[in-house]
Amino acid sequence: MIENKYKKIIVSGKRKRAVAKATINEGNGKITINNRDYKTLDFFDKLRIEEPLRIAHNILGKINFNVEIKTQSGGARGQIEAARLALARAIVKFTKSQELEDSYFDYDRTMLVADVRRKESRKPGDSKARAKRQKSYR
Repeated sequence: MIENKYKKIIVSGKRKRAVAKATINEGNGKITINNRDYKTLDFFDKLRIEEPLRIAHNILGKINFNVEIKTQSGGARGQIEAARLALARAIVKFTKSQELEDSYFDYDRTMLVADVRRKESRKPGDSKARAKRQKSYR
């Protein structure tokens, strides 16, 4: 049996309409989102992406993997949240560390569990999803 020396894992994350796919493999700690280094993102977006990385660094020490994240659909914030979820899931699956998984859950449960809330559908005969027609009394 030939053993593959390159370990490659693909994980996905969702937030609202946004979907992110993370591909993680062994490397030197390079994280890219849509072919851009995550450090070039806006300040708060960069901080959201760094959260799982900092926790992993505290637990594991050296970060010896590269992650490439592709996002599509949804808005900018939804894509960042989906990328954060995919990144955290990929790191846990790659390292197989139960301590890291517990740390993510203790810090913020949405790092590993997707937020399943979606937009409520529009109702026929109404103007919006929850707006009610007022009765007109004469």
